[in-house]
Amino acid sequence: MNKTTIQRVDILGVSVSAINYQMVLSQVRRWITKKEKRYACVAAAHLIIACQKDKILLEGVNRAGLITPDGMPLVWLLRRFGYRRVERVYGPTLMVELCTLAARRGWGVFLLGGAKGQSEEVKDAVLARLPKLQITGNIDTPLRPIPNVLNQNIITHINRLRPKLVFVGLGCPQQELWMIENRKKLDAPVLIGVGAAFDFLSGRVRQAPAWMQNVALEWLFRFLQEPGRLWYRYTVTNGSFLFLVCFDIVKKKVLLGKRVHVY
Repeated sequence: MNKTTIQRVDILGVSVSAINYQMVLSQVRRWITKKEKRYACVAAAHLIIACQKDKILLEGVNRAGLITPDGMPLVWLLRRFGYRRVERVYGPTLMVELCTLAARRGWGVFLLGGAKGQSEEVKDAVLARLPKLQITGNIDTPLRPIPNVLNQNIITHINRLRPKLVFVGLGCPQQELWMIENRKKLDAPVLIGVGAAFDFLSGRVRQAPAWMQNVALEWLFRFLQEPGRLWYRYTVTNGSFLFLVCFDIVKKKVLLGKRVHVY
């Protein structure tokens, strides 16, 4: 992988970027320097499966400047395909890394998402780590989807504050749909959907230990914390992902007639 070209791998129709944290930071820096208007999606199995059910979502996600692998199964698939430098690009960690870069570069950032009072909690937590960071504003989004009038007010507010980065924490797939729909309306160069980062950084939800994240057991840790909310995602959704990936591998092997470049 060279410094300017980021390869993508088709996983169930979603073009996932073969990437690591340093490559994401470099790409975002280029976008902002060149004043390009882009958005990036942080993809786990949940988003891949949601894309199977929604053509508009699939097309919009594939138009993203980056689709990072936020989940060890995606990382393993990309490495199986030959991209050894790929690492999991985890939403909460990515947000902190980008905020660190923004503080160093003097970029303003905006926080959009979370339950009532949550974006302020995220702001306080991030500023405690990075006191020089310019957080130009923050808005909670307890109502989802965001009502049209409120959404227009949010866009006007963000454009008036002129941040370089907007972190969108609406949850999957609402945040992806929001970025797809509103990208052209926003002046900010970069929008990043960061999944559950707002929950973790605000302290409202505990993060799994690093060792559980590294061996793809974060789902178990989170399920034990919120079984009522997450049982469907971690049984039906993740089960569907594994089944479809295995089926796709078998299909490609049959069509190719040989074991080459099958994930």
